[in-house]
Amino acid sequence: MMQRSLYPLIASATVLVWAASGIAAGAQQHSYPSGTIRFVAPNSASTPPDIISRIVAKELSEAEGWRVIVENRAGGVTTIAAHDVLTQPADGHSLLVMALPSTVAPSLVPNISYHLEQDFEPVIKASVSYNVLVVNPSVPANTVAELVSLLKSQPDKLTFSSGGFGTPAHLIGEQFKLETGVRAQHVPYQQFPQAIGDLLNGTNAFMFITMLPVIDLIKTGKLRALAVTGPKRVAALSEVPTIVEAGFPSLVVEDWTGFAVKRGTPPAVVAQLNAAINKALAKPSVREAFAKLGAEAVGGTPAQYGSLINEQAAHWKKVVTEANIRLAQ
Repeated sequence: MMQRSLYPLIASATVLVWAASGIAAGAQQHSYPSGTIRFVAPNSASTPPDIISRIVAKELSEAEGWRVIVENRAGGVTTIAAHDVLTQPADGHSLLVMALPSTVAPSLVPNISYHLEQDFEPVIKASVSYNVLVVNPSVPANTVAELVSLLKSQPDKLTFSSGGFGTPAHLIGEQFKLETGVRAQHVPYQQFPQAIGDLLNGTNAFMFITMLPVIDLIKTGKLRALAVTGPKRVAALSEVPTIVEAGFPSLVVEDWTGFAVKRGTPPAVVAQLNAAINKALAKPSVREAFAKLGAEAVGGTPAQYGSLINEQAAHWKKVVTEANIRLAQ
């Protein structure tokens, strides 16, 4: 009888434990964030991913009341920033700012110590933009087809510049060579302004470059734009044809920015971050700020962003392999 009388007490205690656990879990979820949120950018200050991150951080700070800062950890083909995030707790307080080069690093960096799919949890794709193919005005080419013909007539004689190995300018240039069969020498620079400077002075012939730094140079005739690498024309350079219109649809290349957290971050935190950033990206002020960079706000689900990361990693692995790109060149 004593044992039977204990059953209700044990059952009641169990219910109380379960209830307490649920309350604690709920409190933990609702307490996020418990401190400063860091956007760890693998780019230097004033580059498009850095600026986009700061626009989102500012909106989250104002709309959600969170303290969000951007920290720049440039270098190592984005691996320094990735390692920074992986050394932090999986609690959603450190987010990796990802861009196109993030999906190239696993193919380009020898003995990389992490795996994008296994070690990071996608949060959201924030923006998409496109590069523009520009030439020095002295180059006798007014279209992409004319540039291809020129390069084929002078194999390995002309050069294209970039801000370094693994950058979009480098990778798109290598894809351009593969798709068209031209031969041109890649000239990487550690300082992005120097890459533009040597394009302006004629040291290098052409470059695939993000739009923001060259819009005024194009409009004033200091550089000639041949095509934008997107499927449709962009408002900032509405007079410039797309690479599709130029007859090279296989050269449509997205330049994008997004956010990811360390694998193991609670799903509720990932969902909360996704919802807050989606809300920020829908703000007209944010969309207008992106447009000034030649970018568009995107948003969406973590799963959609995860699919993009996997697709991009596979695509650029193919380019790196076929172009025989080596980091130590």
